[in-house]
Amino acid sequence: MNLKQIQELIKFVAKSGATEVDLEMGDVKISIKSPPKGKFSQDPQIINPMSPTIMPQTIMPPQVVSDPNVDKVENTDQYITVKSPIIGTFYRRSSPDQDPFVNIGDKIDVGTVIAIVEAMKLFNEIESEISGTIVKVLIDDMSPVEYDQPLFLVDPN
Repeated sequence: MNLKQIQELIKFVAKSGATEVDLEMGDVKISIKSPPKGKFSQDPQIINPMSPTIMPQTIMPPQVVSDPNVDKVENTDQYITVKSPIIGTFYRRSSPDQDPFVNIGDKIDVGTVIAIVEAMKLFNEIESEISGTIVKVLIDDMSPVEYDQPLFLVDPN
């Protein structure tokens, strides 16, 4: 299986609502496990594909980083929502000692890398499909994300 096929499988599982899928093809074994929709356990289990051990992970509640001026605006219909194309872990920076890819007020163009989503130990750069200005970050760095989950609000003007 190549990366694109794995990503399509993850998207399919997310849309289907299944909480557990195991797939075995030759030497490749894939196990996708997710909590039921709307329910997060205190200690979700992540299976490391390189080891049979289970690693507990605590999910921290997301913290919203935003511009106070945007928070005062009640009508956000003028903004475009950038959503996650895959399930995984959201990262605002390429490494802990680097600056975030984008901050509030940054102007972005089509193709600008705005974040990374890690899925199955693969780091996928998320590129902007629109031009505009980042007005709100909707998810905290290093948080789990679902397929189609809102990440940023962008002012296209």
